[in-house]
Amino acid sequence: MENANTSRARALLGTTPLVDGHNDLPWALRSFPGADASRADGFGVDLTQHQPTLHTDLPRLRAGGVGLQFWSVYVPCRLTGDAAVTAVVEQAELVHTLAARYSDDLRIVSTAAQARAAFADGRIASMLGAEGGHCINGSLGVLRALYRLGVRYLTLTHNENVPWADSATDEPAHGGLTDFGREVVAEMNRIGMLVDLSHVAPTTMRDALDVSTAPVIFSHSSCRAVTDHPRNVPDDVLARLAGNGGVCMVTFVPSFVSDALVAWDKGLQAAMAGAGADHRDLDQRNRFAETWDGPPMPTVGIDAVVEHVEHAREVAGIDHIGLGGDYDGVTSLPEGLEDVSRYPALFAALLDRGWSERDCAKLAGENVLRALAGAEEVAASQPL
Repeated sequence: MENANTSRARALLGTTPLVDGHNDLPWALRSFPGADASRADGFGVDLTQHQPTLHTDLPRLRAGGVGLQFWSVYVPCRLTGDAAVTAVVEQAELVHTLAARYSDDLRIVSTAAQARAAFADGRIASMLGAEGGHCINGSLGVLRALYRLGVRYLTLTHNENVPWADSATDEPAHGGLTDFGREVVAEMNRIGMLVDLSHVAPTTMRDALDVSTAPVIFSHSSCRAVTDHPRNVPDDVLARLAGNGGVCMVTFVPSFVSDALVAWDKGLQAAMAGAGADHRDLDQRNRFAETWDGPPMPTVGIDAVVEHVEHAREVAGIDHIGLGGDYDGVTSLPEGLEDVSRYPALFAALLDRGWSERDCAKLAGENVLRALAGAEEVAASQPL
């Protein structure tokens, strides 16, 4: 039998859209054995049924109370130039295919108001987020085309630098954003696409906040002061979100929320470097970890995520935090948050710690929907 706060959490997510900032299901489907990006049926995987090799399927999205999902249309850094553009368009098309195939459950939406309407109609609102600025191949025209395809945020970098922005996990090359990088941010403001600062270097974060006239987001990042991982957000940047109207969407990635996992991952990185493998490449990393004879991966629990959420609330403020699980983008997750059905457990833990339902609603989705609406307002005020 559920405890009282789990029941309260489920009731809360029945009335407030839970916005998850980042889910890598589209790439996970592409990575299935025998997958063919030219197929028009979502690679033949039936998402109405439990999928044991995935973190995400429709029954578990429903059980988790997800109201708006940002589907990552991710492109690995090994794909560059025209190949990266092709891949991101294919990924966007896959999300549209899934929404058409499962129209009783999913609905592509373009605005915050449409997301609320879809939630009211019993659908899981679906938006696209392009992960990795290399996918625009240095073209503002491609950026605008992605917006027309439903992409509502662009993560400026992935694990490697792009020619116009520094990544958190690469050697500094630009000192943040280049002049063209500033043009990219300004154009995103003009068309109403959220600037996503997950994966970027702190210098890039600060430059983007200097340039952006619209709220920014971190679609899946946690707090550097709590866990010293380069993918996390420093406190000075968190503190600037109040002035910008932006939102840090705390992620569940174990190596971003646990010092023990950071140490383990550094050992993995050193071993990969010794073997001539690139730790920044997720596929290489996952394959290497499967056969690495290093120490076992430490476990992490839901309390680690709660610690990051509460720190972000303390530094950024209750109006500037959200959630981005990174489901199907990682091989392991904290105990208690193993798949998309587990969101109520996180909110039950926060209620256990004395959070009000109003503050939980802000974390769940109200803050991100406000930021999205803010970006839309900025775009509406811009010349065509």
